[in-house]
Amino acid sequence: MTTAETPARRYGFADLPALMGLMTGDEKHGPAATSTLDALWVLYDRVLDVGPGTFGRQDRDRFLLSKGHGPMAYYAVLAAKGFLSPDVLPSFGAYDSPLGHHPDRLLVPGVEISSGSLGHGLPLAVGSALGLRAQGLDGPAVWVLLGDAEFDEGSNHEAMAFAGAACLERLHAVVIDNSSATHGWRGGIAARFEAEGWSAVTVDGRDHEALYAACTAPHPGRPHVVVARVEPK
Repeated sequence: MTTAETPARRYGFADLPALMGLMTGDEKHGPAATSTLDALWVLYDRVLDVGPGTFGRQDRDRFLLSKGHGPMAYYAVLAAKGFLSPDVLPSFGAYDSPLGHHPDRLLVPGVEISSGSLGHGLPLAVGSALGLRAQGLDGPAVWVLLGDAEFDEGSNHEAMAFAGAACLERLHAVVIDNSSATHGWRGGIAARFEAEGWSAVTVDGRDHEALYAACTAPHPGRPHVVVARVEPK
């Protein structure tokens, strides 16, 4: 078998720490990255209908990373799923690397939005869901991953209220709750979403089966949020 015929390596969840370990640049925001690792893997491995070969299609699912701090887990999952080569991971954070401390949609294959400023992801996801609806594309789902501290930003509450009133059924959010919000309290995130007409489920953010069940729970006529509780380390 020639090199060109060698099949691409298949990566599993157990390979992600090693892939993350290749990224040795400064300002890694390690805890912010590792808190998202399980949810990102479940989404890309079992939930999202998107891959390197379908990323340009209009009927693909969209994933928006609002929690732009600590993108190491995101880059590792994208590499594991074939969006980018693992060979580029060691360049993370370097001056001429495409892998910056915040993902750039113009530089990193598979990235839908350039993120970093907290509070932008959910409003952008609302706009994406509205745009798909306007085009008559009812199949693609829009997913956005946020951190609990992002709810210190009023833009998220405005987007949350609008999405519920507009019955954006194809809009989904995953909130990583590691008790880092200034104004948060246990149970408060799900209650806030529910008050605005969302379907909400709270699960252990390290339990892959619970995450999958929550992500795929039916929610007719309503947007849906999965609050993934992750104990801070």
